Amino acid sequence: MISRMAFVVALAIAALLAIPLARNAHAASAPIPAPIADLPLAQAPGSETAVFAGGCFWGTQSVFERVKGVSKTTAGYAGGSAATATYDQVTTETTGHAESVEVVYDPSKITYGQLLRIFFSVAHDPTELNRQGPDVGTSYRSAIFYLDDNQKRIAETYIAQLESEKVFRRPIVTEVTPLKGFYRAEDYHQDYAYYHPDNPYIQVCDRPKVEALKKQFPELFVEYKPGH
Repeated sequence: MISRMAFVVALAIAALLAIPLARNAHAASAPIPAPIADLPLAQAPGSETAVFAGGCFWGTQSVFERVKGVSKTTAGYAGGSAATATYDQVTTETTGHAESVEVVYDPSKITYGQLLRIFFSVAHDPTELNRQGPDVGTSYRSAIFYLDDNQKRIAETYIAQLESEKVFRRPIVTEVTPLKGFYRAEDYHQDYAYYHPDNPYIQVCDRPKVEALKKQFPELFVEYKPGH
């Protein structure tokens, strides 16, 4: 596995070679099709939770914290046990955890299906198996951890739709699995991309995702500042 810190050493070479390390496989100016199966916007404000894994949680969080209707995001671990939910253990690739982001949103402002559309469009490449860009291992796998039957149905139907319409050049490998527990990551991982914008890893791997969100979903993009 190539660590994020080790990856920094290779960034200059990558830039010279113009290697698109953080580009989604769909890489387009327009977002992928909207899901045909979704819940309508709620009639009254409320709070729902979704959990997504799409490679390094720094980038996934940097996308969803800038989505209109999202009130809170938390970087963490899902797929394993509480006893092994630490960064040092997860990076051994033996815990079953995936770096994940818990997204708390208002269903009267944004639907679960819209979140999935962003997840598949700009947050990560759903065709990469057990990796995202330079990060390799099962902890960087693509996964949707559903909290109820509606989320399961919408996610599975959307994947089938995208496959049927051949939206991506390669098969989608995203797991759809029940959430058994979400464990908050260490404090220094929270809002990492926001607090370290000049980090070469953030500039190469995560900034393009935020720019793609702003370009593809201008009606859903909001500026982000922690605590607001």
